[in-house]
Amino acid sequence: MVKVEIDNNSGFCNGVVRAIQAAEKELEKGEQLYCLGDIVHNSNEVERLRSKGLITINHDQLRELRNAKVLLRAHGEPPETYRIAQENNIEIIDATCPVVLQLQRKIKKSHDTHAGSDHQILIYGKVGHAEVNGLVGQTNGEAIVLENTDDLCKVDFNKHITLYSQTTKSVQHFAEMVRIIEKRTQEGNFEWHDTICRQVANRIPNIREFARNHDLVLFVCGKKSSNGKVLYEECRSVNAHTHLVSDIDELDATWLEGKSNIGICGATSTPRWLMAQFQERVEQIIGALNN
Repeated sequence: MVKVEIDNNSGFCNGVVRAIQAAEKELEKGEQLYCLGDIVHNSNEVERLRSKGLITINHDQLRELRNAKVLLRAHGEPPETYRIAQENNIEIIDATCPVVLQLQRKIKKSHDTHAGSDHQILIYGKVGHAEVNGLVGQTNGEAIVLENTDDLCKVDFNKHITLYSQTTKSVQHFAEMVRIIEKRTQEGNFEWHDTICRQVANRIPNIREFARNHDLVLFVCGKKSSNGKVLYEECRSVNAHTHLVSDIDELDATWLEGKSNIGICGATSTPRWLMAQFQERVEQIIGALNN
């Protein structure tokens, strides 16, 4: 008998749950609600909330909006967004993840404390990512974003350096970045803060174990998810029979042939209901193959 199992540790993190609950609470009032950017990096969940009335807008549209109610998602926003909202009489429903909010405050304090000095704030993260944009905004756009070690060419190692990380990055890769910077800086000129969310980071050993224990793994994830890319690669590193899927129609029946133990998991932006849909579809295909 073929076993199809959903990873109990996969699915929305607390920050995403909080944002979605905030959206649903406002939508239940029957009032018009806008969301600045996709509420979560999963098109299926975005569509579900759109059907309930949530309207997704971008930053250009925010500038044109007046007398409205706008939800800020878990990723957080730069100070400029709050200024625009105040000028345009926009009511903010702030669903910024508390972990991200704490990091924003740390970076702003560091920037303000060292204003006017030879001090560089570095952020290990993805250029253009919503969370990173919010973090850079705490420094008036002065922070240097490092996607990988190649970006260290942007850094002046004669200046004092403070390094932070986007909350969803790999602990291992961050440690490697720290090691390389330490080698290139003078003693006392470098400080770093591990600001990676442990609720996300702790999923890595769990998901590796889950992938290792299955013949086939379906990693369900939106294509925009930064965290999803990290976790998917972790799955693939221990199980070559791991497939990244976003929608049911991407499921290839040939993947299932000869497999007796199938695992379904996902990112912190993957809704549980979507993983359940994949489980149901896999069981239907297996049933048809066995008849």
